[in-house]
Amino acid sequence: MIRIEAVVGQGDIKAISDGLKKIHVGGITVMKVRGRGKSSSPKLHAAKGTEIFVPEFNDKYIVQVIVEEKNETEVISIVKNNAKIGKIFISPVTRAIDIASSAENEKAI
Repeated sequence: MIRIEAVVGQGDIKAISDGLKKIHVGGITVMKVRGRGKSSSPKLHAAKGTEIFVPEFNDKYIVQVIVEEKNETEVISIVKNNAKIGKIFISPVTRAIDIASSAENEKAI
């Protein structure tokens, strides 16, 4: 099993979710976070347009899924095709347990 985490913009969440549903990914977790990347934030006009403010951090979203390794390429493709900007991180998951049923690993996801 692997964990795929994608840091994306808000407008990309629905399209990614819909794409993952089509390939029967059981569940996703979406978290709203604030952060900064390599590029600078867009400038905001404050105080009736007389002052320009550049925020240090922007709103971003992290989409997290746990899938079997055989689905890795397909999930990454869905994220890449439906997100305009962001990053994708992949890490191994050594064990998963469903609390309600006690199912483990692939049966738990």
